[in-house]
Amino acid sequence: MKSPQLLKQGAEARLYRTTFCGRPAIVKERFKKTYRHPELDDAITNDRIKAEARALVRCRKLGVRAPVVYQVDLPRRRIVMQDLPECSTVREAICRLSAAQGADCEPLLALAGRLGRLLATLHAAGLVHGDLTTSNLLVDDQLEHITVIDFGLSVADGGAEELAVDLYVLERAVLSTHPQSGPFTEHVYTAYEQQWSGARAVLDKLHQVRMRGRKRLMLG
Repeated sequence: MKSPQLLKQGAEARLYRTTFCGRPAIVKERFKKTYRHPELDDAITNDRIKAEARALVRCRKLGVRAPVVYQVDLPRRRIVMQDLPECSTVREAICRLSAAQGADCEPLLALAGRLGRLLATLHAAGLVHGDLTTSNLLVDDQLEHITVIDFGLSVADGGAEELAVDLYVLERAVLSTHPQSGPFTEHVYTAYEQQWSGARAVLDKLHQVRMRGRKRLMLG
């Protein structure tokens, strides 16, 4: 493994770009939480690392693209996984395409359809992402293949409420990227419902989640 290069630092972990056995790799290293008892912190962190690694593996078994897990290093609080430097985020793709061709352009709506089918596959298996922003979705230059990353807050067996919150987080992320995002999200939900017979219950719950979100905004 070559000397890691710091790529990003978030609230929970640092990301480093490196190589692993000659392959481009990302190292995700979780912080120690000094406000917690050390043994409790180790236990919680180990559980989160193992859950994230299991979610990544499960994605691939479901046929959903996700980084390959190369190594799980619990003593060093690390996951080493595949790097995908050739991809951009869905957020970047939405910004680029909507600016160049409009919010309802065919390539963008086709991407929305692919995303809806992907989410239906995940949710049909009960897999909740937990932080489903457009920055945690990668896409290739041809907009053909979507890869899901960062399962640090994932839940393995979510119900309709948790799945609906997943969709609500995505909806808010798309809206923050482009205010005229209605056609995109509509195509996501249409494809989601067409792909999975259980989608209607989640979409009904999504309406309730939206109403609670609006109420919180009104009340401050």
